[in-house]
Amino acid sequence: MFNHRITNKRRCPFWKDRKINVKSFYIRRILRIWPLYFIFFFGMVLLTSATDFFGSVIPGQAQLAFTLFSGNWYIIFKEWQSYCINPLWSVSVEEQLYILLPLVLFFAGKKGLKIFSFLSIVIAYATIIYYAQRPTTGFSGQWTNSFVQFQFFAAGILLSAYLKGWEPKWNAVLRIGLFITGVICWLIASMVCEINVDAPHLATIPQSITGWFLILIGVIAMFLSLYGAPVKYMPSKLAYLGRISYGMYVFHITIYWIVFNIFKNELATFSESIGLLEWKNGIGSVTAFISTTLLAMLSYKCFEKPFLKLKSRFTLIPSRD
Repeated sequence: MFNHRITNKRRCPFWKDRKINVKSFYIRRILRIWPLYFIFFFGMVLLTSATDFFGSVIPGQAQLAFTLFSGNWYIIFKEWQSYCINPLWSVSVEEQLYILLPLVLFFAGKKGLKIFSFLSIVIAYATIIYYAQRPTTGFSGQWTNSFVQFQFFAAGILLSAYLKGWEPKWNAVLRIGLFITGVICWLIASMVCEINVDAPHLATIPQSITGWFLILIGVIAMFLSLYGAPVKYMPSKLAYLGRISYGMYVFHITIYWIVFNIFKNELATFSESIGLLEWKNGIGSVTAFISTTLLAMLSYKCFEKPFLKLKSRFTLIPSRD
């Protein structure tokens, strides 16, 4: 988002008179995120109020929290809500970041943005230590905590700031090695350091710090494994999935809920009829993935794209989304 182009006001979509165009930034983010977010969320509110087909009714307080993009904080204190809206917690975290970053950059410049990023990492690990000192045997809100999650955004900002547009020309072997390293870091964080999303949190302070740091290193390693890779190694169909990934993320849990809960008996019957009962979950996952992809494609083409076209009025360079 904020890369080396920020030094050239003619190329940056939000840069004006050596300062970020805050209004333009906010409008572009609104056009990308809000239409699908709100149509899906309030659609779920109406559907869960009218029928139990999509899970439990969404409480009024939860409706207000998710409307104000603070759903992740509501989950921290009230635990997970109606199954279908749970993924939206991360959109709340992103929107909180999108509110802060332009203001930091506008008032404090790139130096202030670096300070903000380093401070975010410090606060993240202070929060991690806080959770480690308070072990739980039930739900842990650590994963959905904005302070914890901001470390990943901060690392991305610092990479962008210090790389200054440099793109590595690494060979495929090194890139694959970096990606595998990232996966290994995540496995160690989960299996050894016991960092397991919302599961009971019983890790010690050293385990927690090490585990979350390994997750961060894993993210960086995976990013670097792809950063600067030749376009020829990125299949167009895979790139298209990236284009519609927002819709896929918003819809995927709902589709999986429908496949594995609403139609679980039909899925078992079909699997048995073709002699692959043990492949029930596999067939279900493939069905859910294909359905999610098709729905996201339809959403992107018929609903999201008209809003995205409006973004051109608030940018100086074409947007890829």
